[in-house]
Amino acid sequence: MDSTDRQLLTLLQNNSKQTNKALSNALGLSVTAVYERIKKLENNGVIKKYVALVEKKKVDKAFVAFCHVRLVQHSQDYVMKFEREVRKLDEVLECYHISGDYDYLLKVLVEDMEAFREFMVKKLTKIDHIGSTHSMFTISEVKHTTAIAL
Repeated sequence: MDSTDRQLLTLLQNNSKQTNKALSNALGLSVTAVYERIKKLENNGVIKKYVALVEKKKVDKAFVAFCHVRLVQHSQDYVMKFEREVRKLDEVLECYHISGDYDYLLKVLVEDMEAFREFMVKKLTKIDHIGSTHSMFTISEVKHTTAIAL
């Protein structure tokens, strides 16, 4: 990947709906060259997919919580079962297996505190082998980006 690919990725991360013509003008390349570079980045797995970023408040999902989860054991079966089950939960936007006092960190998005409680009681804590959880709620969003600096 060269500096032109990095510039192209930066432009696409800013607005993936730009035309190849607009990208070619910004990069000083032909439309065909831009198209071929994008295809190469897609085929090599650098570009995984294209998405629409949705404003949380506009879809009544502005309550963001971070939830630490500790498993009762760290056997392969418990870990794999937890990860398989948490992937099914629509409220969980992100899940990370982490080091430290807890085993997982989840980013949860719901309508409000009542919906979060329902999520915890009826969904998350129903997953076997959870020893404990610890939740934190956002006061305000200071920075949110999906762009990776290149």
